[in-house]
Amino acid sequence: MPSLNDIRSTFLDFYARNGHKVVPSSPLVPRNDPTLMFANSGMVQFKDCFTGAETRDYVRATSAQKCVRAGGKHNDLDNVGYTARHHTFFEMLGNFSFGDYFKEGAIPYAWELLTKDFDIPKDRLLVTVYHTDDEAAAIWKKVAGLSDDRIIRIPTSDNFWQMGPTGPCGPCTEIFFDHGDKIWGGPPGSADEDGDRFIEIWNLVFMQNEQFADGSMRALDMQSIDTGMGLERIGALLQGKHDNYDTDLMRALIEASAHATSSDPYGPGKTHHRVIADHLRSTSFLIADGVMPSNEGRGYVLRRIMRRAMRHAHQLGAQDPVMHRLVPALVRQMGAAYPELTRAQALIEETLRLEETKFRQTLDRGLRLLDDELSALPEGSALPGAAAFKLYDTYGFPLDLTQDALREQGRTVDTEGFDAAMAEQKAKARASWAGSGETKDAAIWFDLSDEHGATEFLGYDTEKAEGSILSLVSAGAAVLKAVAGDKVQIVLNQTPFYAESGGQVGDAGILRTSTGRARITDTRKAQGLFLHVAEVTEGEIAAGQGAELEVDHARRASIQANHSATHLLNEALRRVLGDHVAQRGSLNAPDRLRFDFSHSKALSAEEIARVEAEVNGFIRQNGEVTTRIMAPDDARALGAQALFGEKYGDEVRVVSMGTLPGSAKGTDGQTYSVELCGGTHVARLGEVGLFVLLGDSASSAGVRRIEALTGEGALAHLNEQMKRLAEVASLLKASPAEVVERAKALVEERRSLANELAQLRREAAMGSGDAEVKDIGGVKFLSRIVSGVAGKDLPGLIDEMKSSVGSGAVLLISNNDGKAALAAGVTADLVERFSAVSLVKAAAEALGGKGGGGRPDMAQAGAADASNAEAAVKAVEAALEG
Repeated sequence: MPSLNDIRSTFLDFYARNGHKVVPSSPLVPRNDPTLMFANSGMVQFKDCFTGAETRDYVRATSAQKCVRAGGKHNDLDNVGYTARHHTFFEMLGNFSFGDYFKEGAIPYAWELLTKDFDIPKDRLLVTVYHTDDEAAAIWKKVAGLSDDRIIRIPTSDNFWQMGPTGPCGPCTEIFFDHGDKIWGGPPGSADEDGDRFIEIWNLVFMQNEQFADGSMRALDMQSIDTGMGLERIGALLQGKHDNYDTDLMRALIEASAHATSSDPYGPGKTHHRVIADHLRSTSFLIADGVMPSNEGRGYVLRRIMRRAMRHAHQLGAQDPVMHRLVPALVRQMGAAYPELTRAQALIEETLRLEETKFRQTLDRGLRLLDDELSALPEGSALPGAAAFKLYDTYGFPLDLTQDALREQGRTVDTEGFDAAMAEQKAKARASWAGSGETKDAAIWFDLSDEHGATEFLGYDTEKAEGSILSLVSAGAAVLKAVAGDKVQIVLNQTPFYAESGGQVGDAGILRTSTGRARITDTRKAQGLFLHVAEVTEGEIAAGQGAELEVDHARRASIQANHSATHLLNEALRRVLGDHVAQRGSLNAPDRLRFDFSHSKALSAEEIARVEAEVNGFIRQNGEVTTRIMAPDDARALGAQALFGEKYGDEVRVVSMGTLPGSAKGTDGQTYSVELCGGTHVARLGEVGLFVLLGDSASSAGVRRIEALTGEGALAHLNEQMKRLAEVASLLKASPAEVVERAKALVEERRSLANELAQLRREAAMGSGDAEVKDIGGVKFLSRIVSGVAGKDLPGLIDEMKSSVGSGAVLLISNNDGKAALAAGVTADLVERFSAVSLVKAAAEALGGKGGGGRPDMAQAGAADASNAEAAVKAVEAALEG
């Protein structure tokens, strides 16, 4: 009996032998179709190939595509576990032709694979075709020899595929397996077609026409093939089962669930195990593809699936978190085919454990409160919407869980009342927010957030994606369109652009639509919305359009390098300076990083060198940068550093990088840097390239600021420094290695010459110039007017002048290139009568200066004009006369 892994391989190998490129599954979050919540068919990643918008180096492809149907119009969630063939996660096997072969190739391939490679009896197969598709019917008759009663013509949309209201479309042919008359049901198109006797196993789509808005249709220039066969369905068939949950892969997961909950896998709890097995796959693959549980968008759908499975585990009597313990069983079954599961196993386990731990508290409390509410109601009556909203708003018990719990009791919820209570709460929040000091035009973001919900960020995993333009905003108001030259803020349902927060600047890049192009210069955030600050550069863009989004890769790479280097710098500072170091602000821009931290004094040259060397050491280590989702308390217990100014919710992203020498890679407690951070980072530390610390300065009291460069910027800085060194070496006529010693010698020589010159000037000042001892009111007064004596040398000369007069006052004025340096002195016996400060101020004012200061026995001042020095002398004489 072939396993599902064998069947998948057989399918892909068959088409590879027949010239098809085996293409890996695309992520569950579509990058090229913003209208889809999750990939739900194999053709999603090839959409642009079918329309001709994208050309690849192959025209035939085959894939096993992972799919999720649990949100939007493709939502099988409520049926999962209760039917034989409904899943939230499934695999779609497909083969595709982009303008290469058509019906005459697709039908023979399908028949050969089913009847030869899969060895399905020919007499158990029948097909449907669109009622006007005589060509497909004729090929089936020729290739398979099917009689007319086994080629059923269907006139409905069941056998006519469309990409949308307009665009590529075409007829389908579906292949059915007949399980025999022991099972109730009729063939497709009959009154009993909903029975389980005839099961569809494969759908071949012939993409041959283009539909226009006026209802007209024309043949496509490039006619293509798109097929889809559910692995679970064909697996059940080939393993002789009538229920997808009886296949080998699903049985392995069901038995893992039974073992973890100590219950019978096929007893009374059978449905619970089926739900857990299915939901384990969808949640694990979604987490592996970057979706994290949240209260918005895809994250909410993931959380809903997770909690549904966890509630079923609770009903099985599990007292502790279960889901994370089942992940190894899933990896064993599917890790070889989907290596992303293996790579993300630790993240998946940690996310499931965290979510289930929190949910169990919510579940226990919510069920008790729900019982209290129901006890006051008549038997079988609906739960009032206000009560359901109270459970949701006050106690965190989601509406869908309330509905799920009540469904088992035959009760419902007054959803209109719930919606009314929700609207009332939003109105109160709006009124409170309006007076909070936000800018006036920010009201538009509150309205748009209410209408559309938060923007989904895809940028942790990709720099290219498609999004739907929800709104264009100009001057605080929504506009329908913007034309070349207009500056607008663009809101989309999803984006790869990072919005400025946590010190990391917003992304820039390009937005393209079918009618125009815009340059995004910044990305900001408001009320959960990502605001793309843009200028339309070509044509026009309009609300409601689909848009291609592309982040400026080089700019993002530089920002990420600086951000990751900031984490390393933070830890290096703590290790070099001490645990008192705490982040007080940061900037991670494309050209540099800035980091503010608590520290009371400047870093020494040795400390700077140690920090720089430590950061570069871990960059050269080139370790992987890993991200986990954890509860804040768990993250802090692990030693994670919280960044200044960040607000943290129930879950946080924990970014780890670097492994301490001599420790096992990835061992908790042995990681170099562990921080709570919502920003983007390099995949490996080697991408930072190089780290150069430019120096530190004071930012505010007790806070220092470091500026640094990484990558190309750091290299350019070092090259410039080397160039300057070479120029200095050339001027000194020395080699670069000799520059320091030669510079020291020159500095010492200059210092010696300066001292000699100062001494000569002092001697000259004391031995020449206009000097006369006068008697002013019985007080000796000596004044000198000299040139070229520095202000710092005047006090020593004043002391010498005081010694020469014995008792009296002295004044010294030096003319230094037209500016005056003044000093006055009073001998100790006269300081009670005269103050040198008063005398020097009088002299300075006579020269147009102000101020002056010092001691009563010696003071200094300055003035901008030394040309009238005699007037300054007269002013001092007048002061002595009293």
